[in-house]
Amino acid sequence: MCLDTTLKQIEGVISYFQKFRNEGFDSSIEIAKAIASDMDIEPTFPIKRQGKRKRQFDEINDQDEELQRSAMESFRVEYFLVIVDSAIASLNCRFEQLKTFEKVFGFLFNSENLKSLDDNDLRKCCTTFADLYTHDNSSDVDLDDFFSELKVLQVTLPDKLMSATEILLFVTAADCYPNVSIAYRILLTVPVTVASAKRSFSKLKILKNCLRSTMLQERLNGLAMCCIEREVLENIDLGVVLNDFASQNARRKFFVKNCRRIIIHEVIGVWFLFEVIIIHIIIILV
Repeated sequence: MCLDTTLKQIEGVISYFQKFRNEGFDSSIEIAKAIASDMDIEPTFPIKRQGKRKRQFDEINDQDEELQRSAMESFRVEYFLVIVDSAIASLNCRFEQLKTFEKVFGFLFNSENLKSLDDNDLRKCCTTFADLYTHDNSSDVDLDDFFSELKVLQVTLPDKLMSATEILLFVTAADCYPNVSIAYRILLTVPVTVASAKRSFSKLKILKNCLRSTMLQERLNGLAMCCIEREVLENIDLGVVLNDFASQNARRKFFVKNCRRIIIHEVIGVWFLFEVIIIHIIIILV
């Protein structure tokens, strides 16, 4: 599922809950009454004793008493609206990052969005995309080439509505839009779900115990990644990792060389001791 389809589905669910918040209470009550009748339960709300607040001496003691809410209205305010509002807030919070992605990738979602942009808007979108995927003066796409390729693509794309996947296939077949191809591959590989977080909770209780209570977040994230991706970790050559680590700093490289030298000397010493013991055993037996 692509981002544009996901965002449409999420917006549809949020719109449904917002409409259900305003219009769905009466229908929910009717359904609940029908279920209660089938179960031989009286479909009525229990009535609580309405207490009266004692007025202070400086308050105006007029005949207009405070209105007391009915049992059904109390249920609507204290339970129904709270649950629906919590569901709407959870949807907005959980998928807030996808809306950020829409601001970056929105012009690439389909051919209609791409063709609707003029040169100024297209330039702004390309600049936003290139800035986001730039690190240490190295960018995944060249801004000027990316802008030029999209201008040509606006003209060469068919008139029918094409999704991001179809545009990527079209660009790949043409083999003359390298920056556009990179942008669409990034778009189509952005994860939609967040199921990976569920796996991490099963390992969290193993990693974060009473013996590691002062562990910082960075170390916890690293251990969790190693634990979750254990199959990948087992296939990693530790010698290559050690060399990469040592190559980052001259002192580390010196440390690694000394460690290797010490290990070699220790192995030679153990082997020499082993030979001496064998010789002594032979002498004793003779």
